[in-house]
Amino acid sequence: MRILLVEDSRDLSTWLAKVLRNDGYAVDLAYDGEEADDLLQLAAYDLVILDLALPRLDGLDVLRRLRARGGTVPVILLTANASLNGRVRGLDEGADDYLVKPFEVAELEARIRAQLRRADGRPTPLQSCGDLILETSSRTFTLAGLPLALTPREHAVLAALMRRPGRTQSKTVLAEAVFGFDDNADPSAIEIYVHRLRKKLDGSTVTIATLRGVGYLLRDDAS
Repeated sequence: MRILLVEDSRDLSTWLAKVLRNDGYAVDLAYDGEEADDLLQLAAYDLVILDLALPRLDGLDVLRRLRARGGTVPVILLTANASLNGRVRGLDEGADDYLVKPFEVAELEARIRAQLRRADGRPTPLQSCGDLILETSSRTFTLAGLPLALTPREHAVLAALMRRPGRTQSKTVLAEAVFGFDDNADPSAIEIYVHRLRKKLDGSTVTIATLRGVGYLLRDDAS
């Protein structure tokens, strides 16, 4: 899943991006409103974390432009303004949630998971394909009841496939969910992670099938 983090404090951006990448998200960074507006027109994101106090174009203007273009991506606002009017204004402009600075990163992670579940139309924190289960609250996989050890990139690929089990996803689509702009990764790198995941799923009924020239799909062969 791909997140756009818009925050002009480079120290805070770097720290949050590291945390989120360790959680298995692909993260792009923007440090001002104009840059954020450009990226939102260039790439598809699963979620946006948007600071309100930005140079060149403030966060509310970025949000207004996004919604005016018909963009429906979930947006979590970061604000130093704890007033009721400030929060209501952001929500009225189309934000889905807000978090007042300073905040605990665990709360931000929980709010991200909640917004992603809502956007996916999944009211519960569990996603499953056969005996493979993703607990979205902890972002952990289990296979036949046992924890499945994955690297952050392996996790990102499997989570992307898990969102649409039984449906084919191209290498390009998977790469967009796994890599940010700064990663400069070739979509063919997805083949490496799929190969590793197949080894870890070996012995279960869950497989990653290849449709040549089309992409990959996650399926339960027992069903």
